[in-house]
Amino acid sequence: MVRRFLAYFFLILIILAFLQCARRGNPSGGPKDITPPQLVRADPENMSLNFNEKKIRLYFDEYIKLEDVQNQLVVSPPLKYPPELSPQGLASKYVEIVLKDTLRENTTYTLNFGQSIVDNNEGNPNSFLTYVFSTGDYIDSLTVSGVVRDAFNRNADAFISVMLYELDSTYTDSTIYKSPPYYITNTLDSTTIFQLKNLKAGKYAMVGIKDEGRNNLFDQNTDKIAFIKDTVSLPTDSIYVLNLFKEVPDYSASVPNFAASNKIIFGYQGQGDSIAIRPLTVLPDTIRSLIAKEPEKDTLNFWFTPFEADSLVFTVGNTMAKVVDTFTVKTRKLATDSLILAPSHRGTFPFGEPFHINANTPIVKIDTAKISIMDTDSVPVPFSASLDTLKNRMDFEFDVAPNQRYGLQLLPGAFQDFFETENDTLSYGLSTGSYADFGNLSLNLSGNVSYPLIVQLTDEQGGVKREIYAARPTPFEFNNLEPAKYLIRVIHDTNGNGKWDTGNYLMKLQPERVSYYPSVLEMRANWEQIETFIIPE
Repeated sequence: MVRRFLAYFFLILIILAFLQCARRGNPSGGPKDITPPQLVRADPENMSLNFNEKKIRLYFDEYIKLEDVQNQLVVSPPLKYPPELSPQGLASKYVEIVLKDTLRENTTYTLNFGQSIVDNNEGNPNSFLTYVFSTGDYIDSLTVSGVVRDAFNRNADAFISVMLYELDSTYTDSTIYKSPPYYITNTLDSTTIFQLKNLKAGKYAMVGIKDEGRNNLFDQNTDKIAFIKDTVSLPTDSIYVLNLFKEVPDYSASVPNFAASNKIIFGYQGQGDSIAIRPLTVLPDTIRSLIAKEPEKDTLNFWFTPFEADSLVFTVGNTMAKVVDTFTVKTRKLATDSLILAPSHRGTFPFGEPFHINANTPIVKIDTAKISIMDTDSVPVPFSASLDTLKNRMDFEFDVAPNQRYGLQLLPGAFQDFFETENDTLSYGLSTGSYADFGNLSLNLSGNVSYPLIVQLTDEQGGVKREIYAARPTPFEFNNLEPAKYLIRVIHDTNGNGKWDTGNYLMKLQPERVSYYPSVLEMRANWEQIETFIIPE
């Protein structure tokens, strides 16, 4: 009995010990895995010489997966046919790369995987892993580096391709439109710094492209571009700055179409200042027509008093581009655009902002005798009004006081459009706050300052809230600002035309310089703020 009892006792102890061990083996969280997968072996070996293989395998110390490899992988020099990578969508301890191109002789190739190789559990990337091989007897070892900036915006775009073109007998300025570069890298999405490695000595042209088509070519209609005007000679210890900009596209006319029974829209790309629209169809003598630009759009509107016709034929010419197109526009049964007025503000009216009334049909006549502005005490407020035919609106100017309510009334006939339509009686209400609800900013400029220039206050997305144009040194006072966060942008208006001008690659014209104040300003109510902006070289 004693022996049997001891046997049962020891069996119970063994079971309890086993259960305790099992309990201890359950996951308890533990420290998070932050270690990226490590390359342990490559076949053929990394930095191989006299390479003539079609297949490469990279082995890692843990299970990995591929993420966004189509965007992340950059091969330099570029291949005509993208390599095939596997496995995709599955966890594996290796990546297989199948090359589909015939490789150049005596050339060093670099495969930069960016951040596409991540561990299977936590997604930790092996950042900027590169595999290098040469089809010749040695590996090229020169490097060149720099930074990409946006010529106008505060932050540059992600995934900018930085390219080097060998300046040999086949290179021309049009090469970037037709042929891939000799070397290429990518800024990816984490930094605007770039470095091209494993380069051979020589003379090169350097460009940066926001390659929307992912074809290693420059498409003026969709891509931003940056370029270094001077030749890049390797070896070099220079650090290059690429300023990325969107060109004004070459002129082209779109097919016109009816937007209303009394309006045909003529869209275009590029410069539209020298466009002439002429009807070839003989119009009745009773038909009146007017051509006006659509505000804020690359569109010209052909307005006309309606009449019966199956189609209309037009020529659209651009004297600057020396292009003439002929279009036939089929008529359609559409409603007529009729006069609609819309004020720039309703309700709260911020200090320092202009007030205007927009129209959707061309305004040809205003009668200020039929317009009145009254304050809170029903006292008439003196004002002036002018017709802006380019923006098709009426601009108002009047002294704005704090803590006031303004009533704007338009009697019938205050506005008359091209079709002799007049407005009905309209009333708009505006109200202002207290000066204590707003802040004031005084800005001083120093450093590398040249005039004329434009100082803009923008929101954090770059939308302009206030601006001051200065042809000579002047104090920059931005008063009665709504409490908010602002950026300061200075446009160096080199040609003095009152706006920022972009660049042009073929003309070797860089965009006008733009400087941003290094920090975000937070304006508060009833706050006086003085800032000094030292413009960098």
